[in-house]
Amino acid sequence: MKQKIKSTIISAVIFSSVFFYGCQSKDVRSNAQEDEKFVLVIHGGAGTILKKNMTPEKETAYIQKMTEALNNGHTILANGGSSLDAVESVIMMMEDSPLFNAGKGAVFTHEGTNELDASIMDGVTLNAGAVAAVKHIKNPIKLSRAVMERSPHVILAGTGAETFAQEEGFQLQPEEYFYTKRRWDSLQKALGNVGETSGIITDEISVYSTVGAVALDKHGNLAAGTSTGGMTNKRFGRIGDSPIIGAGTYANNKTCAVSGTGHGEYFIRGNVAYDISAMMEYGGKSLKESVKDVIQYKLIELGGTGGVIAVDKNGNIAMEFNTEGMYRGWVRNDETPQVLIYGND
Repeated sequence: MKQKIKSTIISAVIFSSVFFYGCQSKDVRSNAQEDEKFVLVIHGGAGTILKKNMTPEKETAYIQKMTEALNNGHTILANGGSSLDAVESVIMMMEDSPLFNAGKGAVFTHEGTNELDASIMDGVTLNAGAVAAVKHIKNPIKLSRAVMERSPHVILAGTGAETFAQEEGFQLQPEEYFYTKRRWDSLQKALGNVGETSGIITDEISVYSTVGAVALDKHGNLAAGTSTGGMTNKRFGRIGDSPIIGAGTYANNKTCAVSGTGHGEYFIRGNVAYDISAMMEYGGKSLKESVKDVIQYKLIELGGTGGVIAVDKNGNIAMEFNTEGMYRGWVRNDETPQVLIYGND
């Protein structure tokens, strides 16, 4: 009888152990699968983007370039690359395109020069790097990462930033590299040389064509980056929100990664990117709630227009704007990249 009871107990223990470890293995596999998820979101600016003002050729060009950038970032993330690598790479692609107000396609200042701003932030360490008012840097986002990783500073500006760039092996570009007729014509219009004088403007389609990216990689790490040429006809070394950590760019593994595009002065006053993260961290709100509250209420109350893209630590995404449209796109895991332009898309 005792032997029978002992056998029953042993069998029960073995069964329990198998059941426990079997369930544990299942949970581990489930968590591993969760950890494999990754997300990339990009934007190419927000503003008065109406289908009636867009030619089919230009619409196709934007969709193709943004899809190309998303595919590039997807490859990096799918192969286990970091969110920082993905953000830097896709923004460089958009900086190299004359379609966007960043890098090659940057708008002109009042003096007829190009002054570029950018920033990047690591959600793991909260380390960040930024450059402002640089005139000869092909890819300001790349220099921003160098500032973050190879200097003790966060923001470098003007000639100092370019001296640092040279010391780090960056090749300075002649100012002619940044010339595009489209942006030059916008400056002439703003100066009143053609058509009506309209002060500070960008182009006829997108008011704030800053570019940006946010990503969550397979390791669960977030990153954000933003790059811009600022506003057409800007003066006095004006710097907007794009290189300001917490205003146009922010990333924190505890909450989310954010990149903004809009009227920079208002994004700075409202500390827009950080405000979204803070609402999540201290107020317990979701990404969707936080983004909507900041863009549709707080920013509008300040008098600002624009939008943000964001991804949280769980892979949820948000693309919120209070303008007629925003160039935006996303891709996650094995899904097909998606690109949208207009407000009713």
